[in-house]
Amino acid sequence: MSQANAKPDAGFFETVFSRFSVRDAGTLIGLVVIMAVFAILVPGFLSERNLLNILQQSSINACLALGMTLVIISGGIDLSVGPTAALSAVLTATLLVLGVPAPVAIAAGLALGAACGLFNGFMVAIVGLQPFIVTLGTLSTFRALALIYTGGNPVLGIPDSFRAIFNGSLFGIPTPVVIVAVVALIAWGVLKKTPFGEYLLAVGGNEEAAHIAGVPIARTKIAAYVISGTLAALAAMILIGRLGAAEPILGNLWELDAIAAAAIGGASLMGGKGSVVGTILGAIILGAMRNGLTLMNVQSFYQLLATGLIILAAMLIDRATRGRE
Repeated sequence: MSQANAKPDAGFFETVFSRFSVRDAGTLIGLVVIMAVFAILVPGFLSERNLLNILQQSSINACLALGMTLVIISGGIDLSVGPTAALSAVLTATLLVLGVPAPVAIAAGLALGAACGLFNGFMVAIVGLQPFIVTLGTLSTFRALALIYTGGNPVLGIPDSFRAIFNGSLFGIPTPVVIVAVVALIAWGVLKKTPFGEYLLAVGGNEEAAHIAGVPIARTKIAAYVISGTLAALAAMILIGRLGAAEPILGNLWELDAIAAAAIGGASLMGGKGSVVGTILGAIILGAMRNGLTLMNVQSFYQLLATGLIILAAMLIDRATRGRE
């Protein structure tokens, strides 16, 4: 009986670890180390309240980073996610203040984010411009449109009915954490279980070979940018639900945090490689580090230094583990 019982257990663990890559395991170990260090240095760091706070603080960056990961896998980059979020936020907030029902306002904000992504994707995939140049240009353009639309002023008076959606809790878990968990699960399924996921990896890995194999390259790239823009809009809604206001300068430097989370999680900026699990862990690493340093009253510029060092360490780990997958 003992031998009969051992085989299923071995098979179970073998299946679990076969789906957890070497790179993801390294990212998880890094998170555990950071959590252990702060648990020693900061009393109450591992309390349930603070852990939920870390997850809630990480939810916005995780949402952005999931879309960024898909774009990076396709061989691109999206520097405009912050301004896209701001533009979607001020539109959604304006509609809410005018009395438009929350579901309609949310749909409009998400549609605007998708439209921004569609424009980026069109310029990259159809016009043939470099992703860095395109999204650098739309970074300024979308930000300017948000400022022009609002006159540089915040949109105040967001109704409580909207805030309850994005600032509440479900079974004691903050709603933003639940939303991002659902998005991550969908993204994982898309990347691992659908032809679109295979197309992303193929296009980012070798676009010429993907073209010969019949992969719809333009549609794949455009879809990645549309998803990135949509998730940027969703991240904006999480924030304005928490703050109760939408500012046109919202999302400043969000693109850097999103790229950092994806890179820490193992996404290759050369394309063709990335992980949903790794990206989520990367976002939590950044959130945990900032939370711990803040509780230690460490000044913000040292937090920037720590972020940079973690990114460099992630790149070294990626190089060391390359080829072991």
